[in-house]
Amino acid sequence: MDLGAYRLQAETFVAELGDEYYTHYAGLKDGFDVDAIYARHAGLFSFDAVARLRELAASDGRSPDDARRLRMLLDFAVEGCLGLATTAEAAALAQREAGLRLDVGGTVVGFRESVVAQANEPGRERRAAIEAARLEATERDLNPLHRAALQRTHAVVRELGWPSYRAMCADCKGVDLDALSAATETFLAATDADYDAIVGPAVERVVGVGMARLTRADLPWFFRARDEDASFPAQQLLPAFEATLGGLGLEPAAGGRVLLDVEPRPRKSPRAFCVPVRAPGDVRLVVAPVGGRDDYVALLHEGGHAQHFAHVAPELPFEFRHLGDNAVTEAFAFLFDHLAEDPAWLRRRLGVADDDGTVAAHARASRLVYLRRYAAKLSYELVAHGEDPPGDALLADVYARSLTDALRVAWPTATHLSDMDPGLYVTSYLRAWALETHLRRWLSDRFGAEWFAVPEAGTALRELWRDGQRLSAEELLGSLTGERLDFGVLVADLGLGGGGEEAR
Repeated sequence: MDLGAYRLQAETFVAELGDEYYTHYAGLKDGFDVDAIYARHAGLFSFDAVARLRELAASDGRSPDDARRLRMLLDFAVEGCLGLATTAEAAALAQREAGLRLDVGGTVVGFRESVVAQANEPGRERRAAIEAARLEATERDLNPLHRAALQRTHAVVRELGWPSYRAMCADCKGVDLDALSAATETFLAATDADYDAIVGPAVERVVGVGMARLTRADLPWFFRARDEDASFPAQQLLPAFEATLGGLGLEPAAGGRVLLDVEPRPRKSPRAFCVPVRAPGDVRLVVAPVGGRDDYVALLHEGGHAQHFAHVAPELPFEFRHLGDNAVTEAFAFLFDHLAEDPAWLRRRLGVADDDGTVAAHARASRLVYLRRYAAKLSYELVAHGEDPPGDALLADVYARSLTDALRVAWPTATHLSDMDPGLYVTSYLRAWALETHLRRWLSDRFGAEWFAVPEAGTALRELWRDGQRLSAEELLGSLTGERLDFGVLVADLGLGGGGEEAR
């Protein structure tokens, strides 16, 4: 295998795919022609390419960086191979989702728009009706395709020589899944007793019911927290973002390397997103300001990604600029989006005093819900992707029980197949939350509680960003502080004290 040629073609593929993603979701074109891109580069993802990269990655005598690059290329090839194998199901799902219409009490609501409608619906009965219609459509129209894609994925993984999808992810991504599972189970146990006390008051304020009456249909409204919109005005979104970067000695355009797309377009995605087309020289950040805390979190999060990718050292090889452990870039994104719940940032950038602690309490409750939800999702997905996963009915029951136990809300079975991201991405989010907490503590210790307004903190971040994703989350933290990635910091950050199992 000519690794040099493979890397060049892989970078071309990533750039073409990123450009296509941007032009479609920025509202610049209707079509989303990814099939043609995959077809042009199908050789990257052949069984032979995977086998050869696996053989090379397993060979001895390589430098640590060469070994990292080969494992990253193997992961890239496997994910592409699985994507190619399930293109028919993916295309059918996208088409079916886009065309699905829900009848909610005589009103027609698009399937994809239904979550937004639910989040902005003040009536509990109406929210429940939207949820019921969406779950029915999921079970009837989408789950057969999700099921076929999952079965096909598992079959291809076995054809490639791994005993399970779980084993493949552990091998290709270098994540100790057993240790991570133990750490998140410990986190669930450590936060269990205080869960109602933290989440309950925020639920009562936003939803108007106690925890015993909270339903899954209420959660989008709870997270949306429309009563906080006055604290997060749409007209301040971009100025607050620009001021935040300015305080760190950074700029949104990063010297012309970031395209900041704020133009209104009818078909533009309502959510901010970032696409590193060719890091660090061509990174695209798309924003459609509407208002509300969600918009601030989304822009700060995606802006964190954009700054990370735009400051990667250009001389780094392709793998370190575009591939690697996504827990690293997610941690930098979480570092920025956490500012939307930082009292000091709220005062400095938005003039929000939050004297009664309402905003902070809601943010704390929401974060705990998300953390426990993802910890439960990990437990479920490790079962779903094991060597001998249970049948579909039992798998759905495992999913519903895991989420119900973690969140104290009766969780539906219908989303047990759609609520899984490729590549066990749940592991990236969980490890990123832990790494972000370590990073934030490191910045606060060095530059003070308002590190986000200290140019030297921006300099320190730029130095970290130069390395791209050469190191894993665990390696990055070890090189920075000598610590091990510890989920106990999440427990402490929530104000609960105690420790946690370390994820090695």
